[in-house]
Amino acid sequence: MPTPIRRPAGAFALVAAAAGALVAVVLGFLTFGAQATVAPDGLPVAVAAPPGPLEAAANRIATHGGGQLSWRVTSPEEGRKLLEDKEVYGVLELPATVVVSGAVNPSGTQIAQQALTGAAQALGGTPKVETLHAASAAGRVAPLALSALAWVGCLAAGAVLVLAGRRIGREAGAAARFTQIVAAGVLVTGVLAGFLKLWDSSLPLGWEVLGFLFLTATGFAALQTGLLRVLGVRAMAILGPLYLVAPAVAGQVPELLNPAYRAVLWSWTPFRFSSEGLRSLLQGVPGAPDVTTGAWVLAGLLAGGLVLALWPGRSALQQAEADAPDGVVQVGVH
Repeated sequence: MPTPIRRPAGAFALVAAAAGALVAVVLGFLTFGAQATVAPDGLPVAVAAPPGPLEAAANRIATHGGGQLSWRVTSPEEGRKLLEDKEVYGVLELPATVVVSGAVNPSGTQIAQQALTGAAQALGGTPKVETLHAASAAGRVAPLALSALAWVGCLAAGAVLVLAGRRIGREAGAAARFTQIVAAGVLVTGVLAGFLKLWDSSLPLGWEVLGFLFLTATGFAALQTGLLRVLGVRAMAILGPLYLVAPAVAGQVPELLNPAYRAVLWSWTPFRFSSEGLRSLLQGVPGAPDVTTGAWVLAGLLAGGLVLALWPGRSALQQAEADAPDGVVQVGVH
C-alpha cells in the first residue's frame, strides 16, 4: 500500500495565512475602500431664478463649483420637476431658498444641501431650507436596510435547501425549489413589512410598497437559488460578499464614488435598484423613474433566477456525484 504523502504543518499554516490576507484585501476593496474614497464629482444640482435680474446671478453661480458640482440653470418650476425626477439632488431658488427632497438618497441630499447653502450665503443671503417629501430617520434608513435583509433572509433559505440536499444525498427537485423561492418571498416580505411598521408606523404600506418588496424578495431568492443549484455551496463565495457591498456602495449616489467603484460595483449591484425604487415609494413618489427601472431589473433577476433554478439538467451536486455511481467511492488495493 503506498505510503501517504505527509506535508509539513507549516505549509498549511502559510496557506491559511495567505487566504486570510486575500480575504482582507477583497473585503477592503468591497467595503471600506469605497467609503474611504468618497468625494463629490459632478454632483447634479440646479439654480433657479425667475425672469429678470436674478437670472444673471444664477448664471454666475453656475460657473463655480469646479468639477465637484454639475450646475443646471432653470426656472423654479423646472428645478422642482428635476428634483422630483431625481435628476438633481437639490435646487437653489434665488434669492435664498434651498430645496431638497427626502426621496433622494440621503448621501446626495446632504452634500447638495451643504453646497447650495454655501452658494446662497456667498450671495449675502440667509438661506431657508425647504424639504419636499420629508423623510423620517426610519424613512432614510429603511430602503437600504430592507434590501439587505431581503438578500440575507432569502440567501439563508437557499443555503439551507442546498445543505439539506447534501445531507440526504439527494437534491431538491424543481417543484421544491420553486416552492422555496415563492415561500421565501412571501415570508421575507412579511418580515420586512413588520419592520417598517415597527420602525415608523407612518410609512406607507399599501399594495405598491408590498408588491415591490415581494418582487425584491422573490427576485433575490430566485437568483440565489439558481446560482446555488448551478455552483453548489461555492456560490456562497459570490453571494456572501455581495451583501457587504450594500451599505458601502449602494448606500451612496454614484457621483460620490470613485469612478472605479462606480463602474465596477455600483453600476450593477442589485441593492441600488431595490433600495432607490423603494425609497421613492415610501416617500410618496411612485412615478419616479427609479421605481420603474427597479421593477424591471428585479423582474429580470426573478426570470433569470427561475431559469437557472428550474431548467432541466444536472445540478452541482449531481455533477459531483457523477464519478461515484450510487454514492460508492472506488478504492484501489495494491
